[in-house]
Amino acid sequence: MRANNRDIDILCVGEVLIDFIGHQTEVLINKTRDYHRYLGGSPTNVAMNSARLGLKSMMVATVGDDGFGDYIFERLKGVGVNTDAIRKISHKPTSVIFVSRSKKTPDFIAYREADSEISENQIPKDVLQQAKIFHTTCFALSKNPAQSVILKKAKEAFNLGCKLSIDINYADELWEDKKQANNVIKAYCKFNPLVKISEDDMLRFFGKELPHDEIFEFFHSQGVEVVCLTLGVNGVKLSQSGKEVITLPAIKIDNVMDATGAGDAFWSGFLFAYIKETPMKECLEIALQLAALKLQNVGRLPDNIDILSKLL
Repeated sequence: MRANNRDIDILCVGEVLIDFIGHQTEVLINKTRDYHRYLGGSPTNVAMNSARLGLKSMMVATVGDDGFGDYIFERLKGVGVNTDAIRKISHKPTSVIFVSRSKKTPDFIAYREADSEISENQIPKDVLQQAKIFHTTCFALSKNPAQSVILKKAKEAFNLGCKLSIDINYADELWEDKKQANNVIKAYCKFNPLVKISEDDMLRFFGKELPHDEIFEFFHSQGVEVVCLTLGVNGVKLSQSGKEVITLPAIKIDNVMDATGAGDAFWSGFLFAYIKETPMKECLEIALQLAALKLQNVGRLPDNIDILSKLL
């Protein structure tokens, strides 16, 4: 089936969370006095941003049968995300994360409950046949049963001609051990996903600072053609197998309000442009613009921003 016959632009599979983001700026969690509630989770942010960009996005996730779960459905439906594949469970509450408010990579504590309870029947074959992009995260892959379900369905999606995507937002505290993380990530990379990584992610994943070309080579050797490395204030590098690396500077922001979700905004812009069959350099330019918009807002991209007019 050709991609242009598919009705779901982006199928986002993984964590939907309640983020409690610290109200005080530039302090760690141990110094944060109070928090404000936001809808969070990396694939959730991508699903919502994509819907705001006019794409058809669908979220596959699990929440608790509680007030937070109700809030999640209300917020997702409010921006037009398809919630048919989100299920509620009564035996575990909705997952919650406390996050420090920071201009850099934030400090966080995760209380994981319902988010990893994704089942195979939430991702039937007919949904995969309709999806152009199957997107997930390292966070979602870090815990079973979601881990095994996502790997199985990623293979099925790949075999059905769907393009895969992953944000390798690696954090040690989410995994049993680094060896397991390495094996799972390699297993997903066999399906040639579009890979989004950051310098912070890679420092944690490899346990040391590696030259960018070695990082790119690691993923290319696993079967990945496109690797996008975000560098914070230093912009972005994109490596394609057998081609020259594309390097672009970040858009200068005078007043950074909050970095939480900036990477998700970036990747939402990239996938939006990729679906439109935009050249790689322009995909990056659109991604950087969306990230810049996010950095100027706390929590998420506001609904009242006309994103398309600012991007195109």
